Amino acid sequence: MARKTKKTDTPKASKHLKKARKWKSRARALAEELRSLTAPMARKVIVSPLAPKDGFPPLPVIAGVDFATAQAGVKYQGRADVMLARLAPGSVVAGTFTRSATRSASVRDAQAKIGAGNGADQGAAILVNSGNSNAFTGARGQASVEALTTALAQKMGIPATRVFTSSTGVIGEPLPHERIEARLDDLIAGLQPDTIAGAARAIMTTDTFPKGAMATFEVDGKTVHIAGIAKGSGMVAPDMATMLVYIFTDARIGQSRLQGVVSRLTKSSFNCITVDSDTSTSDTLLVAATGQGPEIGDMRSAAGRAFTRAMDAVMTDLAHQVIRDGEGATKFITVTVTGAADDADARRCAMAIANSPLVKTAVAGEDANWGRVVMAVGKSGAAADRDLLSIRFGGISVARNGMVDPDYTEADAAAYMKGDELEIGVDLGLGTGKSTVWTCDLTHRYIDINADYRS
Repeated sequence: MARKTKKTDTPKASKHLKKARKWKSRARALAEELRSLTAPMARKVIVSPLAPKDGFPPLPVIAGVDFATAQAGVKYQGRADVMLARLAPGSVVAGTFTRSATRSASVRDAQAKIGAGNGADQGAAILVNSGNSNAFTGARGQASVEALTTALAQKMGIPATRVFTSSTGVIGEPLPHERIEARLDDLIAGLQPDTIAGAARAIMTTDTFPKGAMATFEVDGKTVHIAGIAKGSGMVAPDMATMLVYIFTDARIGQSRLQGVVSRLTKSSFNCITVDSDTSTSDTLLVAATGQGPEIGDMRSAAGRAFTRAMDAVMTDLAHQVIRDGEGATKFITVTVTGAADDADARRCAMAIANSPLVKTAVAGEDANWGRVVMAVGKSGAAADRDLLSIRFGGISVARNGMVDPDYTEADAAAYMKGDELEIGVDLGLGTGKSTVWTCDLTHRYIDINADYRS
């Protein structure tokens, strides 16, 4: 007797089955997104008072990039802690990394892949976990990176050399990479172009808010889109980039040109911030260009200059957000040094002020103790002459010609210090060197956060 044909065997039924599987995958991705968005409330995170008032910004969808998140339980429970970004074939990747001598296995692996030329004929992927930095874990750390990059490459059909991993969190604990590997299928199934907000939350550790920034500009009537996310709150005094940053653009640009722009702009953005003078073992900045949009050729052309300005805006915005989320921060501080013998001296002096615990605690206490600024200038190692030095708080002249300004009043300065965005200006009166850096105050909450970080 002939077998009765099942309804699911018909072409129409098969089509419906495929559609159902697609929507099931979409529902799973949205569920992960929802859990990620509600998790901070469950943990009762105290959001920084300096956080953007409008929350996470609406970021444009970047053609050629999809995102997914998952709960792997690397450290955190009940929240997404792994993010996957899939890049379309033709994408190029540039990056800058920590110069820490104890940098993580993920950093070393990504550095080697960027340095090898990063061919763009096939797709690429970025896999990030929070809760464990996979740093100072010896050969086991490298084995974890190799296991994840190999497994993901096989599942996505791309070379392992095109898989970049990042890890952030506790140092010195072996990464339970098998927990991440167990979620790779779910991550791949959940990839969607419009879930970057969930990705920004999945990479958070002590952050109190997800960080995102965007920019657009026109090239011959066509729009170029840039969207970036970052995490960073403590252990921030980078010598390359900052904590973890991922920026995506649909521009069509060569890898060497992109690397040149990223390396140059890093110096004036992520290398000009500090929360606590400590450089992370895991700092990574990756910038991917998918080539799905207008071409950026000569960087001196109108399109090249517009691309540089837009990328600078995104990188600086993200750098500022890291400071605004500095552990325990209540004040955003801009330190500007002018009149130095050269730019290097100006930076040396600005960083000495920005990293001084005495300056930072005075700001936290809203104490206009300008003597601490004098101290920081003197210890910086930059050339300085007492009788040429000038100091200002905002528009208030505090000291000049080596002594307090005759028109200075403590009441004016005290009132200024109550603001949550402050400027400290120093002119050394020696030359044309200048530098601007950004930092935050130092409060008791910084101690509270870091005293039980591993618990």
